This record gives sequence, C-alpha cells and structure tokens, in this order.
Amino acid sequence: METGLERAAESIGDITGPVMARFYAAHPAARAAFEHHGVGDPAALEAQMVENALMAAMTWLERPAEVRILFGGSVPHHQDTLAVPPGWYRGLMEATIDVIAGSIPPQNRAELELWDAIRRSLVQEIEAA
Repeated sequence: METGLERAAESIGDITGPVMARFYAAHPAARAAFEHHGVGDPAALEAQMVENALMAAMTWLERPAEVRILFGGSVPHHQDTLAVPPGWYRGLMEATIDVIAGSIPPQNRAELELWDAIRRSLVQEIEAA
C-alpha cells in the first residue's frame, strides 16, 4: 500500500484535482453541493473530503472497525443532514482509489489486486452504513 501511495505522490502530487475531476465526471450534480457546503471555499472542502477518503483507505487494512464506525456515522449524516446521497460518498471513495491505482504499473498485479480489494471492501461498508 505504501508503495502505491508514494508512487502516486511522486507521479501526481496532490491527488485532489484528479480525484475531483473523476468524481465530478461521474457525479456532475455533486459540484453544486460542494459549492454550497464549501461556504465560499469549495476547494478546501474538496481537499478535506479527498483527505478523508484517503485516510479511510489507508486505515482499512489495519483498523477496519475504525473505518466501519466512521462510515456508520458519516454516511447517514451526509445523507440526512447535508442531502449528500450515499452514491456520492461511494463515488468519491472510488475516485480516490482509482486515481491511486491508476499510477500503478499494470505488471504490479499484487498491488493492483490489493487496491481493488480495498475498494470493494470500502464500497461494501459505505453501502451497509
């Protein structure tokens, strides 16, 4: 996992821009929510949400219960209080992992499989929350 994160940092730098571009391409209506909830600084909210998604992915293998607890509160809060559907929550997580996995050479199958397993697990947890 660390190798993939280091590679992404070296080849991409800040992943926020590519993650949000991928996310907005799949969920264009979400842009208005970020503008609304960003209270004058949607870029800061975007960076915070990408950081949260990245932290969930990084934490999953060592402390999955912690991520389950996070999602158990955060997913319903986003839906009930902020009118952010779970599909957007899932979409941001998938976009984050896709950007990181996109920096992995295709011959690094074990690394790609690890990120795919993390993605599947996190999506399952988001949907269960």
